[in-house]
Amino acid sequence: MLVVRDGVEGEFPGVWRLPGGAVAHAEHPERAVVRAVAEQTELTVAAGRLRAVVADVTSHPEGVSVHTDRLFFELVQRDDRLGAASLGDRLVADGLLGDGPVADGSLGDGPVADGSLGDGPVADGSLGDGLLVDAGGGSVDRVAWLTLAEAAGLSLTPFTAEMLGLPVTPLPPGTHRPDQSFPPPHPDRRMRFGAYGLVTDPVGRILLTQIANGYPGAGLWHLPGGGTDHGEQPTTGLLRELVEEGGQLGRVVELLGVDNLHNPAALGPEGRPLDWHGVRVIYRVLVDVPTDAVVTESAGGSTARAGWFTRAGAVDLPLSDIAALAIGQSGR
Repeated sequence: MLVVRDGVEGEFPGVWRLPGGAVAHAEHPERAVVRAVAEQTELTVAAGRLRAVVADVTSHPEGVSVHTDRLFFELVQRDDRLGAASLGDRLVADGLLGDGPVADGSLGDGPVADGSLGDGPVADGSLGDGLLVDAGGGSVDRVAWLTLAEAAGLSLTPFTAEMLGLPVTPLPPGTHRPDQSFPPPHPDRRMRFGAYGLVTDPVGRILLTQIANGYPGAGLWHLPGGGTDHGEQPTTGLLRELVEEGGQLGRVVELLGVDNLHNPAALGPEGRPLDWHGVRVIYRVLVDVPTDAVVTESAGGSTARAGWFTRAGAVDLPLSDIAALAIGQSGR
């Protein structure tokens, strides 16, 4: 597999990891990982299946806790400038999505909370403006094709070891570089990471939630889900939102993919247009014992109501873009 070692200006200096980097504002994660791999390794790759999405929380001696959502894609190598991969021409790389504490609710809620972009500590959880992880300036100093046995003998980031099926060893304190500088947050840009579910019951009905007045997409029927809290895994956040927005207990059965939303003039509760970027992972969720759909969330007010629909009935509703995408794909 292909791995890189962070240089003195990298996120984990001297430690090996899967190639990849931060998602720029408005950039689709698939394009981000292709770009980052090219910058770090000079390899041309194509993004394939989304393999996993994990929340990675790193604590620093200063008491700062950094939440980074990492999206892992299966990539296909398009050239041979670094030689043939020991495991064939398929490899796994990661995309980084820095994410601070966010308010709960679905993406239809609009820009109600700040996130962060990049892989360093952002105390106020605001958007890093265009921060990229690349091969320049010492961020990556070595690139190598390694067998699994060879990789097992290296100092690996915990998320890399986990993805490769190797024992996860915590890094020594101070390994994660905490002093990365971020440009000032743009006052009219927002970025948000969220997890959403194509939720069905045993007879094939689909659970949808209606976006409340005052939020972008008001009146549209939407997938249950929303932004994850600080330190919360995407699947945990999704199941929490399922209870809050629909009153249902579900189980995640499959990761379907990632959707990217860029609305340069989203109008939400802030009362002014904001340049809004949402990265949304979609899971298939099964509710084994469905009950009447009831909105139970105690804060936010972003969901007006919820309901169970047959697939034929759902496609006739006014749907949000992500709901239409997920339902359309489920019928293939």
